[in-house]
Amino acid sequence: MSKDLELATKGVRAGTARTEFQEHSEALFLTSSFVFKNAKQAAARFAGEDAGMVYTRYTNPTVSMLQDRLAALEGAESCVATASGMSAILTTMMVHLKSGDHVVCSNAVFGATIQLFNSILSRFGVETTYVSPTRPDDWRAAVRKNTRLFFLETPSNPLTEVSDIAALSEIARKAKALLAVDNVFCTPALQRPLELGADLVIHSATKYLDGQGRVIAGAIAGSKALVGDPMTVFLRTAGPTLSPFNAWVVLKGLETLALRMRAQSEAALELARWLEQHPRVSKVHYPGLESHPQHALAKRQQLAGGSVVSFEVKGGRAAAWRVIDSTRLVSVTANLGDVKTTIIHPATTTHGRISPEARAAAGIADGLIRVAVGLEAVSDLKQDLERGLEAE
Repeated sequence: MSKDLELATKGVRAGTARTEFQEHSEALFLTSSFVFKNAKQAAARFAGEDAGMVYTRYTNPTVSMLQDRLAALEGAESCVATASGMSAILTTMMVHLKSGDHVVCSNAVFGATIQLFNSILSRFGVETTYVSPTRPDDWRAAVRKNTRLFFLETPSNPLTEVSDIAALSEIARKAKALLAVDNVFCTPALQRPLELGADLVIHSATKYLDGQGRVIAGAIAGSKALVGDPMTVFLRTAGPTLSPFNAWVVLKGLETLALRMRAQSEAALELARWLEQHPRVSKVHYPGLESHPQHALAKRQQLAGGSVVSFEVKGGRAAAWRVIDSTRLVSVTANLGDVKTTIIHPATTTHGRISPEARAAAGIADGLIRVAVGLEAVSDLKQDLERGLEAE
């Protein structure tokens, strides 16, 4: 498929591989293994001399279609799909790090990511230093002789802080470290980190790539040397594999990705502007607002602000819980990226397992609420939130 096609077209067409039946919709291959013509072909497949399918743990036509389509959307040579977003991060670390290596990580990443670095990778001799996502000088100062990887989310979860990918890429390159960017909030519909200098792009495909909260999935995109070759070997050996059914669901989600991200970003901006004027709201975090500290950077780096809006209510945790408990329309769930709007209290859920000191360093206050805007009418979302905001 031509690289010159628009992203929306790639989301619908890229990676499609038809069988002899010439099906129009992508085929779902629910099989654990594949039959060989003869012993010679079987030996060649197992030796890697024949590129055909072997075993769904690391080769499956439906999963391959998803990988090829997402690679096209991200502008990547290669993509590997995994069982979840967290398994995508783990796969990246296990392939590119070893005992004695050092990671520089944003202090504004998903709580489970911090747990992965602190509680699991640390047991295998990998050290992590956390720095501000918005101060490149802090990343430069944190570099050691054994630094091998930079890791960040941009925009961050839940405060939507925006990191300068190009600036961090330059620092990482001088340190001879890889730059891995979690692109879950923007997706390639709004931001393409590889074009800005990142080496690896990581996705929780559970979120916007699926788009309807149906399956768990993850992916890593980048060059074949960093992704396709070594990570396929890791999947074959360790097995954090994406199921064909989940891959097929995400493929269907990618068909509407560009439309959804544009519509949900527009709705989020309208809601953020309304919240910013509300007397019970002390602060709104959204890159599309002129008041956002990295608004200018977001305008250069992203096509839109995304669908996640976080805001702080006056009155701390009690007031935040009251707003959440008063809703009747939005869903109280920690997932995001759905066409259904969701709401959650980060300090006691998504970031509840990290220390109070780490939450404070990340700016996650007790009065903070995160809303991931879906495709409902914004007027209905305002009315639903107003119920809790106006309560005493």
